[in-house]
Amino acid sequence: MSTHDASPDDRREAIVRALRQVRDPEIPVNIHDLGLIYGIDLRDDGAVHIRMTLTSPNCPVAELLPGQVQAAARTVEGVTDVTVEVVWDPTWTADMMSEAAKLEL
Repeated sequence: MSTHDASPDDRREAIVRALRQVRDPEIPVNIHDLGLIYGIDLRDDGAVHIRMTLTSPNCPVAELLPGQVQAAARTVEGVTDVTVEVVWDPTWTADMMSEAAKLEL
């Protein structure tokens, strides 16, 4: 079964795996476990909308990281289009990190 034929949950998991390859350059943890991904919305036609934040509005990679997220999600089979929306509400805090990320730091 290809990812295009996969269930939405399977496709979401494949996108999460791809996003775990993107790392915040200032904090040696992937952006998903860091808690920067707020939402992944999938459409039946393969389009994906990702809501994310940054650790700070003054983040030096503010212009680069969303593009890296978009490129990573596009690598998933069956994904036809990716839009990334950077949001600031809620404000990111270290409490949003996964337990694995907290242990890694």
